[in-house]
Amino acid sequence: MSSGQLQDKIVLVTGASQGLGEQVAKSYAAQGATVILVARHQKKMEKVYDDIVAAGHPEPFAVCFDLLTAEEKEFDNLAITVAQATGRRLDGIVHCASYFYALSPLDFQTVAEWVNQYRINTVAPMALTRAFLPLLKESPDASVIFVGESHGETPKAYWGGFGASKAALNYLCKVAADEWERFDNLRANVLVPGPINSPQRIKTHPGESEEERKNIADIMPQFVYWMSSESRGNSGGIVYL
Repeated sequence: MSSGQLQDKIVLVTGASQGLGEQVAKSYAAQGATVILVARHQKKMEKVYDDIVAAGHPEPFAVCFDLLTAEEKEFDNLAITVAQATGRRLDGIVHCASYFYALSPLDFQTVAEWVNQYRINTVAPMALTRAFLPLLKESPDASVIFVGESHGETPKAYWGGFGASKAALNYLCKVAADEWERFDNLRANVLVPGPINSPQRIKTHPGESEEERKNIADIMPQFVYWMSSESRGNSGGIVYL
């Protein structure tokens, strides 16, 4: 196996069973990383696992985990499980998992919709990052990537709970980056993919043609860069890809 930009790194990817998360996991594995796949769709995740192994890349770990229902203990136990499997080290997290209901005016949106979108899009990234922080601190070079969305910075009609939860994700990233400023081995950034051929984009923009969107593979070099040591020293940014 040839060496890559992420050779020997151990990286956890949420939402790894499809879309952006699947492509990030495969791209990182192709660059030499051992990927920890985290998703709630067992069969889809097993397919990603098999594809990585069949390609001759480092064998990943796969964990079926529901970010929507997990409480403090479950997040802590996940960190313990990963620590035991990896030898108490983690070099990065990519928070790809995302939850979106539908575009609608505020008077049609419900409390449950807002709570669940915040739960997946903001609370889960906080809880995972907090639970895994001791392992990240053990890494010589650790990167946490939060996947953002343009409406987190640019409010617009009908984006309600989803946009608000992504705005909170930007805030979370900047708080983490500020708190980690004294650690030269830790960094956190938000990457905003823009219009890509993902299941979520197709749902939010059903009238958009495929030609108007980027292929997910087109932005993978940037995801690799922000996980690699080449981006060391850059933290707290909101980066549009």
